[in-house]
Amino acid sequence: MTFMLPVLTARGQQEADTGFAPLIENPAYASGKGPLVYIDEGHFNFHTKGDRYLPFAKLLERDGYRTKGYSGPFEMKKLGKCRILVISNALNPANVENWYKPVYSAFTPGEIETVRKWVEGGGSLFLIADHMPMGGAAAEMAAAFGFGFTDGFAVDTARTGPAMFCRNDGTLMENVVTGGRSASEKIDSIYSFTGQAFTIPADAQPVLTFNEKYLLLLSDTAWVFNEQTVFKPIRGWSQLAYKEYGKGRVMMSGEAAMFTAQLAGPQQYPAGMNSPFARNNYRLLLNIIHWLDGR
Repeated sequence: MTFMLPVLTARGQQEADTGFAPLIENPAYASGKGPLVYIDEGHFNFHTKGDRYLPFAKLLERDGYRTKGYSGPFEMKKLGKCRILVISNALNPANVENWYKPVYSAFTPGEIETVRKWVEGGGSLFLIADHMPMGGAAAEMAAAFGFGFTDGFAVDTARTGPAMFCRNDGTLMENVVTGGRSASEKIDSIYSFTGQAFTIPADAQPVLTFNEKYLLLLSDTAWVFNEQTVFKPIRGWSQLAYKEYGKGRVMMSGEAAMFTAQLAGPQQYPAGMNSPFARNNYRLLLNIIHWLDGR
């Protein structure tokens, strides 16, 4: 069985599209007056505020939020300064260059407990973990909130290119996140770029749900698929979901590129929010941040 996956394979061939600046008609806050959003840069992250997640940060800033990179281990005192913590594609140092098993947690047990208690007390976490090895590196953090991250690749067996989730086929769910604050913020379709699939607890709400066309490819090495690869049906599994936790909120994503704007490969083709397919992705990101912010 052969699959054509989106060409987001080479770690060094993705760079931020700094020209991406969609219109925001109704910013959540006046410029620089919104809450602080930390973007993790302390765990060997593939996506950071100063690099591949710069378009993510700039979009939030244009919506009035303040963003700052978070360095070092997670500490309650430091987390107390922000409203939202974003963690995208964290890695254990042992897997930064070694995208094969074993995959180790990007976070210590103490850090995971610190983040859990911070959310329970009212913080908001946006945990983003892509395909192998990022899904495995964040699995213990996700499990602290009841989500089951996987170390695989979620693949559409019916078509090539980015994965489309839409209301018409029931893969894009109706909820507060896809509905937005008004009719103008309602979303009818979203595109993602490979990523993983995960299970969600009973008290969570799915946003992006896989149908029978998708399989999860589980292999020992990232992007290597052969006779040892396990093909797992994932109908009903999620790639984006959320829940309230104590006094706080958590949003879980199994794909990272859909929330940034990148130029990929020698041809510098748009991959992410800047893709011509993904016209609603930036709106989804803003809706997510507004929900995490309690707006």
